[in-house]
Parts: sequence; C-alpha cells; structure tokens
Amino acid sequence: MSTFLYQVTDLHIREPGRKAYGRLDTAPYLQQAVETIARCRQPPTAVVLTGDLTDFGRMSEYAHLRALLAGLTCPYFLLAGNHDDADNLRAAFPEHSYLNASGPLQYSVPVGDLQLIALDTSVPGQSHGALDTERLDWLASALDKAKHRPVVIAMHHPPFTTLIGHMDKIGLLEGREEMARIVSLHSNVERIICGHLHRAIDVRFGGTIASTSPAPAHQVVLDLDPEALSQWNLEPGGLRIHAWTTKTGLVTHTLPIGAFEGPYPFHMDGVLID
Repeated sequence: MSTFLYQVTDLHIREPGRKAYGRLDTAPYLQQAVETIARCRQPPTAVVLTGDLTDFGRMSEYAHLRALLAGLTCPYFLLAGNHDDADNLRAAFPEHSYLNASGPLQYSVPVGDLQLIALDTSVPGQSHGALDTERLDWLASALDKAKHRPVVIAMHHPPFTTLIGHMDKIGLLEGREEMARIVSLHSNVERIICGHLHRAIDVRFGGTIASTSPAPAHQVVLDLDPEALSQWNLEPGGLRIHAWTTKTGLVTHTLPIGAFEGPYPFHMDGVLID
C-alpha cells in the first residue's frame, strides 16, 4: 500500500483583486498548484498546507483561500504560519475539527499509513517562531502515542539554520534544541516538513531529515551572504510529494507547479532514439 502526502506552503492569499507587496497576485499561482495536483499520476492521499495561508489573516482572505482550495478532491490539513490568525482560520474552516476550539493549532491525524503530527510554531504578532514547554510536551506525548507508525511532523518555521540570514533571524528562535532531543528518541519520525522559507532545503535534524518546500508563487532569493537583503523573486513555484511505501520508506520529490511540454519517449522499439 502507498501513501502520498502532498505539501503546499506559503500561499499568502489576499482578498480578490488585492496584491501581495503591492505587485503580486498570489491567487492564480495557488489555482495552478491545485490544477497541477489534479494532473498527477498518483493522486494525493491528503494535502498538508504548512502555514502562511493568507497574507494578513483576515476573514476575507480566508474566504478567498477556501474558494481556491475547493478544487482539491482529497482531505487537506491546515497549519498556521506567522502571517495567519488562529481564530479567523478556525472560524473560516469550522468543519476542520482537528484545529480544536482554542489553544495552539496542533494535532495528530492518520494519513494512510502515515501519522501526520502538526506542531504550532507561531507567535501571535511576531514573524519568528517558538516552541514553549507546553507545545514540546504535547509533541512528546503525540510521538509516544504514534510509536508504532511512521510519522511526519509538519510545522511552519524550520527548526534549523538555513544560511539565508534575514530568514534565520525570523526562524524558530526558541525550543529547537529540546525538539531535536525529543525527535531523536523516536526513530519512526521519517521527516520534519516545514514552510516559511519559500525554497527547498534539506538538513539532518534530531536523527531524521528536516526540510522546507518551495511556495506556489514567490520564492525567497537564494543568497547565503549573512547580510543579504530580504527579497523575493518569481522563480518557478513548486510543491513537495512525500511518498510512503512499506518497501521504500518515505521518499520525497519536489514538483514544479505548472503545465510543461512533454512527456516524450526516450526509446523507440526498445532502442534509444538517435
């Protein structure tokens, strides 16, 4: 049996007609992402959206987001990022009961053969993330309960240094060492998947692999100078597919968003085309 957990992150949806940063309409990019998912040969078991769902956390933005996600034909799970508002997110998606009525937006749900554990790193009114004792204790308990299943931990702020200086300054600033210790006690944690960076980055962390994903619309400029300016560009958007089989374990692919020329064959009549 196979499980396909698709990850889409950092949507930054505005109200219809409003542009992020005064120049970028993010909605068509999310629509392209939904269309790309629909074309995939292996349909998702579920989609997880790892935060910054909207740009300012307004109810009008969540209403637009909800309409854009209507094209998904599988279950989807929502996380809050530093651009989101927890109360408005809950109110806009009342049928998503896993979000709970109050407190941190974190949960543990089965997705096929996987257990998806969502950890809330957001700090109200701040760009950086943090994990306090309450959230870390909850993570430890959730991992103990899922010890017989392969686990994917989803969170917004990555718990590692990315070398993109201006983003590291607003990364996970509290709790990463304790999180690494907790994760290292659970060999069934297959992956930690994050947003926030608008790029694909992979790092060893706590005895497993932690990663971030590209965004559908704008990407953070790749500049590893510690003093690099905080800037974005329109490199091709992307998403990640975390594919699980009992034979292979978890294999992660990065998929560009959009429709591209092809496919074309490599061979004809069993011979490489010359």
